[in-house]
Amino acid sequence: MSALSVFYAVLFYFATAVLVLGLARKIRQYAATPAPLKIPLTPAPITAAGVPWRLTREVVFFESLFRSSKWTWLFGWLFHAALLLVLLRHVRYFQEPVWTVITLIQPFGTYAGFAMVAGLAGLWARRFLVDRVRYISTPSDHLMLVLLIAIGLTGLGMRFVRHTDIIAVKAFMLGLLRLDIQPLPADPVLLVHLTLVALLMIIFPISKLLHAPGLFFSPTRNMVDNPREARHQAAWASALDK
Repeated sequence: MSALSVFYAVLFYFATAVLVLGLARKIRQYAATPAPLKIPLTPAPITAAGVPWRLTREVVFFESLFRSSKWTWLFGWLFHAALLLVLLRHVRYFQEPVWTVITLIQPFGTYAGFAMVAGLAGLWARRFLVDRVRYISTPSDHLMLVLLIAIGLTGLGMRFVRHTDIIAVKAFMLGLLRLDIQPLPADPVLLVHLTLVALLMIIFPISKLLHAPGLFFSPTRNMVDNPREARHQAAWASALDK
């Protein structure tokens, strides 16, 4: 067992622990944060049954972003849809045997990498070309986009430019799941790709990428628009009344 394999095994165990525990902590914080005001963003559902449907439209179609900016919606939706296909394609590295649906996704997931990078490039260009967005953009916004683009480009590089031993890579990933570290190919592009992925996992719980789980806890999205029919009172206020 090489020192390289041990290093990357420890790195991914650490990154996974940070990602899982960090996300759990933030989600718990979101769930415990009181919403003292009734502030659903109109047009909002007027029944409880309409809230899940609204959240579904936001998650799948980015409905409010579509109303706000068609170009941002285009690049944002392109990136997220392509990212989903890319992630599903990578599931094969953690399965043996591979599910049929994952096998069928492979060709689409391969070329979705180009769409993912194109979407990210559009979102990054927006931070330079749109005055109001450039004004509020911080170094971390740019660095996050650079990180995601670098992950996409190194992944495409391994697929179309410098091939790596994917059988050995899969054996390494399966070994991580079984706590049995296997040799990892010493391919520079692969090592850069894995390092960037681990870095993304580590910083995810403290980055703006938390909008992914945060959307479900946004009071502007998950509240019913019925302020006249029912009085909204936060849990902590109800406890004070008692």
